[in-house]
Amino acid sequence: MVSSAWSTPRPSAGARCGQRLVGVAGAVAAALLVWVAGEPVLGHELVVTQPGQEPRDLGAGAFAVFALLSSLAGWALLAVLERVTARARLIWTIVALLVLAVSFFPVAGIEATGGSKAVLALAHVAVAAVLIPMFRRTTAGRRAADERAAA
Repeated sequence: MVSSAWSTPRPSAGARCGQRLVGVAGAVAAALLVWVAGEPVLGHELVVTQPGQEPRDLGAGAFAVFALLSSLAGWALLAVLERVTARARLIWTIVALLVLAVSFFPVAGIEATGGSKAVLALAHVAVAAVLIPMFRRTTAGRRAADERAAA
């Protein structure tokens, strides 16, 4: 067995799953903390209006669902990438950062107060700040893909 100073121990599939579940829970908690800070504590009414629709008050449930669905979609993409490429971590990270950047376009396009827009943008950043490092840390990496290819 050849070891390198650059290699890190690879967690088992069960450990990766558990760590990713913690990441999903952390992302939901981060989004809810932003909501708590924004609406109840700072008093921003998180009411948004999209063109052609009635105004909506975004509550804690909306923040939790957004974070949960985003997290699960990110996990699914990472799992697929780990099965098809040895560069899953790099590709997933680039896609995650692009999705984060694109997620600000709808925030810019809604009618809401500046404070409400700031809270929404911060929620996007909070979810990414939890998920990206956690999922990157749990990525199987090149060695796992090489082992699967050799089998």
